[in-house]
Amino acid sequence: MKKTFIITVASIMTLVAITIWFFVNQEQPIYTFEAENGILQGVTTSQEVTGFSGSGYVTGFDQSENSLSMTITAPKEDMYQLWTGYNGPHGNKNSRLMLNDQPFGEVKFPPTLTFSEINYGRVKLNKGANQLKFTMGWGWYDIDYVKIQSAPSREDHQIENTLVSPNASEEALSLHRFLVDQYGESILSGQQTLLHALEIQEKYGKLPAMVGFDLIEYSPTRVQRGSDSKEVENIFQWHDLGGITTLAWHWNAPTDLIDTDEQPWYRGFYTEGTTFDIEKALANPDSEQYQLLLSDIDAIAKQLKRLQDAHIPVLWRPLHEAEGEWFWWGAKGPEPAKKLYRLLYDRLTNVHHINNLIWIWNSESPEWYPGDDVVDIVSVDSYPPAGDYSPIDNRYDNLVELVQDRKLVALTENGPIPDPDLLQDYQTHWSWFCTWGEHFIQDGLQNSQEHIQQIYDHPYVLTLDELPDWKTSRFP
Repeated sequence: MKKTFIITVASIMTLVAITIWFFVNQEQPIYTFEAENGILQGVTTSQEVTGFSGSGYVTGFDQSENSLSMTITAPKEDMYQLWTGYNGPHGNKNSRLMLNDQPFGEVKFPPTLTFSEINYGRVKLNKGANQLKFTMGWGWYDIDYVKIQSAPSREDHQIENTLVSPNASEEALSLHRFLVDQYGESILSGQQTLLHALEIQEKYGKLPAMVGFDLIEYSPTRVQRGSDSKEVENIFQWHDLGGITTLAWHWNAPTDLIDTDEQPWYRGFYTEGTTFDIEKALANPDSEQYQLLLSDIDAIAKQLKRLQDAHIPVLWRPLHEAEGEWFWWGAKGPEPAKKLYRLLYDRLTNVHHINNLIWIWNSESPEWYPGDDVVDIVSVDSYPPAGDYSPIDNRYDNLVELVQDRKLVALTENGPIPDPDLLQDYQTHWSWFCTWGEHFIQDGLQNSQEHIQQIYDHPYVLTLDELPDWKTSRFP
């Protein structure tokens, strides 16, 4: 009863906060800026599609050099909510943004049949003129206007140390409590693969607080073709150093790999690398395809059990990037992906009794969300253009809204690393980041050496040497 009461109070507090924001913000003026008044590079104004505001809209984003620059005049230096009026008749699109000559993420344009409005999120504007530039991105969209309104400060987070596994291990609870305690106070540094984490140490003098690992080579259709892995042993080594483990699984399809010169068997986790039909398999539990799903999960359960036996908690991110549909588990849309995730949760939790997992969902879209009862942390992966160190605030806001600020939010993969000063300025409280390897830390373009050094020396960023002994906290 006590737990239910606390959750109810938190829900009421969230509702009250939203209500207060609504009524307070109604008093703030809204400023609108028409796209057709901007500076056009390779694009044109038009009135062909009805429903636009002002005297027209900007269209023709179909070449990489196309852009629209708009002067956004703010009455004072402040944080502003920003909306874009647009038309997107050609499916999901996006545009890359520049704010005052600095890369500033992207705005996503969902498909529409007429002019609509998208909430981009918050931007910090200088008093007076600010330059907002739309560059092509995916192209094939129309821009009508931009409007801004002064944004309120964030409310305090309402997150408890509860996990969806009914018998969560002490280690998992300890790790989650640590993450909850530091949420908004710092961001944990992370690096994909132990090898690249060691490269960070060699070049910049510190190890990240977290390393990302992958169970890809334990997939049965890879093992059958000779794959071998020491990833679990790598996790043992990392845990002994005091680090935190996050774990994904590039799941090679259970069967029906294309396996040609163009699509070799080791690309079997991609949609284009297999003809395996997840929707059809899940619809028939008596089918061979369904049973192969179970046997694959059972094979992975053996490796997870090794980690549990070693008392290693795992930030577990299965079926990542399903929303992108480039992996087979997302190829048939949200319903099969959610169904597979829940099957995975049920089998690992209730059949194999694996309780050291903190379950992470990796999408910001409400239609893809499998449910609060099977998700501990929500997340996205973000790969903005090289050198774009913006806080990715709009995607953070989407995740906060998705779970009503009741669960932690993480940046589970990234290319360029968000600037910690901007993260603090924007109150964009990613729990951690985890940079992909190779050119993302090596080419000096995705992340300059100066930027990486700044990250690992920054007081807001936790590195391995700065972690407290989070393993010692125990729960009844």
